[in-house]
Parts: sequence; C-alpha cells; structure tokens
Amino acid sequence: MHKRRGRSYILTTMQVDSTESFLHLAHVNVARGDNVVLHDINLTVRAGEHIALLGPNGCGKSTLIKTITCECYPIVKPETEVRIFGRERWDLTELKKLLGVVSADLPGKQTSQTSGRDAVITGFFSSSTLWPNLIVTDAMRVHAEEVLLQIDATEFAEKLVGEMSAGQQRRIMIGRALVGSAGMLLLDEPSNALDLAAQAELRGLMRRLAQQGTGIMLITHHIADIPPEIDRILMMRDGRIVADGSKEELLTASRLGELFETEVQLSERDGFYHAW
Repeated sequence: MHKRRGRSYILTTMQVDSTESFLHLAHVNVARGDNVVLHDINLTVRAGEHIALLGPNGCGKSTLIKTITCECYPIVKPETEVRIFGRERWDLTELKKLLGVVSADLPGKQTSQTSGRDAVITGFFSSSTLWPNLIVTDAMRVHAEEVLLQIDATEFAEKLVGEMSAGQQRRIMIGRALVGSAGMLLLDEPSNALDLAAQAELRGLMRRLAQQGTGIMLITHHIADIPPEIDRILMMRDGRIVADGSKEELLTASRLGELFETEVQLSERDGFYHAW
C-alpha cells in the first residue's frame, strides 16, 4: 500500500530517510566477464543533489549505472562499501520502484502498446505495461495525473507510446520514473535520438524538475545537455572517476580536452555550455 506525502509516494514497507545520502560507494571494483571495468570507485551523492557524469564512450558510465541499480555487483573486498538510500541490502523489486531510471533505449514492445497515462502508472510497479494482476489505486491515478501535468504531457496521455515522437516518449519515460521514485532521477544519455526541438524541451524539463527539488544524476557525453541547475561534475575515464568538482573548475576547454583526448572549444550562454 502507498501513502501520499505531499507530491510523492513512498512504500510503507520500505521507508526512505530523505536526510540520508542517495548513494555511497567506497573502493568499488566491478568486473564484466573476465575484465575489471570499474576501478576503486569512491562516490557519495546526497539526496536531492544535481550532478552530471561525463566521459567518453567505453569509460564505464553505463557499468556505474548498472552498479547503482544492482544489475552489476562489485568484487567482494573487505574495504568495499555500497549503500543506496542509506541501506546496504535491498529487495531488488522494491529498489527498482524507488530508483527513477531513464535510459536512452526506446520503449519495449509492451510499453509501446500502452497509453502514455498507463505507461506513467507502470512506474509504481516497475513493469513494462499494466498487467491484469496489478492493482492500481485511486491515489496512484491521481498522482499519475499530477506527474503528467508536471512533465507537460497531458495532451498525449491517451496516445499509445509507440505512436509518439521520440521527445514525447522520453517525457513519458521521465514521468514513469518520477511517480515511484524517492526524489532522485538517473538520466542515462537522455537526449539520444532527439531532434533539436525535443532536446530543448528535455533540457527545459530537467530545469523545472531540478528547481522543484528533484535530485538529478545526468550521465552524458553531450555538454549542452547539462542544465544550469547542475553544479557538480564527475569525470570518468578508463573505469575510474578522475575528477569531481564544480562546473567552474571542470567545465573548461582544457579539462574537457584532456578527458576526451581532443582539442575542445567551449562557450557558455544563459548557463548552458557548448563544446565543439
């Protein structure tokens, strides 16, 4: 059963303390097959914080996300620590309901055949569609309508996800992540496959969510995706976090050139940075 608390819903059996860190990783090493792909990761993210994680393709960003969502597990060492929302152990089905993860992947077949409104509601269950065995309460429906307003998606709430534009689909997937999350969104390359107009809409939505108090961890290699509200930058290369600091310190042509191993030109306009 869900309780309503302001604009959020928290599972009564799995209470989350908002004063806790969202994430704490210490001396985390992760292997994929025979290869160690994350090396000695040390990272703490406060609840409600706004962070961008930058790095070239293959640097380990996706593996780090899979570690946060417990799809990948660290190599067991005495010094290794992993805590999510202050806890070391989770029932993964419950954790998925609290982690608002939005990937760059297109919605699957079942979600594509689901209306936008119902796709948002599936976030309460971490399911691909509203299967017949799922019980949707009136409170869930009310909150889903609030989220549809929040993401400016009411006009296509009845439309099948598979018939939406890529930008509309991305907004619905963000809404799906919002309904059950504990106030923290993980956005993994969210602007992929979006045209210029949809990219602008996405960035505007990220700004509004951040201003409303939603925590954001944005994983990207597109500098222009980073909204002004994000004030902390992480840089990854070769499976390691090589820098952790402010935008003023790290979003410079020299630091980006070093990270991506190429010459970079950088400009700033209205709080957004653009690199080429």
